[in-house]
Amino acid sequence: MSNKLTILQPMRYWWLYFAISAIVIIPGIYSLVVWGLKPSIDFTGGSTIVWHTLIEESALRDIAKSNNITIRELSNLNDTYTLTTNPLTKDAYQQFKAKVIDAKELTYDTVGPSLGAELIQKTFAAVALAATLILLYIAYRFKSLKFGVSAILAMLHDSLVLLGIFSLLGHFRGVEVDTLFVTAVLTILSFSVHDTIVVYDRIRELKKKHGYLD
Repeated sequence: MSNKLTILQPMRYWWLYFAISAIVIIPGIYSLVVWGLKPSIDFTGGSTIVWHTLIEESALRDIAKSNNITIRELSNLNDTYTLTTNPLTKDAYQQFKAKVIDAKELTYDTVGPSLGAELIQKTFAAVALAATLILLYIAYRFKSLKFGVSAILAMLHDSLVLLGIFSLLGHFRGVEVDTLFVTAVLTILSFSVHDTIVVYDRIRELKKKHGYLD
């Protein structure tokens, strides 16, 4: 029985890993730069209305126009209308509803534009703070700033994959990003850092055992 140790050299194929990553990320970056993300009313501010009514769509649009209401999106499924409009006050909403024949309210929700702007600011602040703390922690824990910078780059890579995919979906399929998307991004960041730390710890262990690793 042979005791020969087989040494794997995965970094020999670094060009393949970079190529796969580029194929995934470059279209997403292009989409982000050209089209961006499609924000929901959580960020832009607005009202979401769901009514069950037998009124025709054209008549509903005319009523909205006569009340100076801008309909951003409108869909109809089995006489259930889902509308996204500019932010409506309670009085404006009631006046609008009163003119729609037999409108049965299923959902009505309003988010002010100031709340949306505040949410965006807090999101960027939270991500920036998290990235800074991660950089400092990993640099201290592994005694090298290089490890910390690499972790941030890995985190940025994983984030761009998610952001790029949703940018493409937003442009071609109308998929919007909301507060749950922010939660998803932060979750991706946390798993990315966790996996990076596990790999770093394994590298440090092998370096102690076998010396310098290529």
